Amino acid sequence: MITDSFDDKSPAIINPVRKDYAPKVDACIITFSHAIEDYVVENFKPTEIAALWSATGKTSVYLIEHGGKRIAFYKTYVGAPITVGLMEDAWAELDCDKYILFGGAGCLDKEIAHGKVMVPTAAYRDEGTSYHYMAASDYVNISNAHKVEQFMKENKIPYVLGKTWTTDSFYRETRNNFEKHKADGCISVEMECAGVQAMCSFRGLELYTFFTSGDLLDAPEWDKRGEEYSVGGQHDVGHFDIALALAEYVS
Repeated sequence: MITDSFDDKSPAIINPVRKDYAPKVDACIITFSHAIEDYVVENFKPTEIAALWSATGKTSVYLIEHGGKRIAFYKTYVGAPITVGLMEDAWAELDCDKYILFGGAGCLDKEIAHGKVMVPTAAYRDEGTSYHYMAASDYVNISNAHKVEQFMKENKIPYVLGKTWTTDSFYRETRNNFEKHKADGCISVEMECAGVQAMCSFRGLELYTFFTSGDLLDAPEWDKRGEEYSVGGQHDVGHFDIALALAEYVS
């Protein structure tokens, strides 16, 4: 069974190895939004310092020099396997141990406003990637949730704290499973958090993550809560500004 997949008794056949000439950066920001990537390239004029390659093509890694810090930035793809795989590659290409990951998430509580920042404290492991990085359990704790919460408090950014449900299959978020995870304290559903935290814990990396409250599952029918996501949604460039400030804060 997949829950028996974690093997810490034999070496991996393929392992990422950090390059000797990897550029040193203070932190690395990862987004899922093509619109935010376009915004960063246009407004910050970053230089490309590395490239991550997969069958889907090239992922450019950029350098932003801001507030006296050297911050790396790149756009990843949706889903735990590719997000984790590219982070492994980024770790090899960059001299960096701090990663800020942010993106949109489905909301499990109608009381949480659209666009509000959600800080996950633990992620339910309803995906496959995490089971290759840590022994089976229902949840993986998000190690730096308290640091992200403190940042939000100090900067007076409205936020909500709670568990998240990480799934591999957004078209199989059934009504019964929604009720189960909401009752267990989950406030959001997304596709990467459990896998990314498991990998970071395994590799000794520091993860700082937050979500944007998007579509609503806590309704008689699925509510998109607006077709336009440029304001208050996952493509809102204001959330990159939060990520950049968080990167400076933790580094």
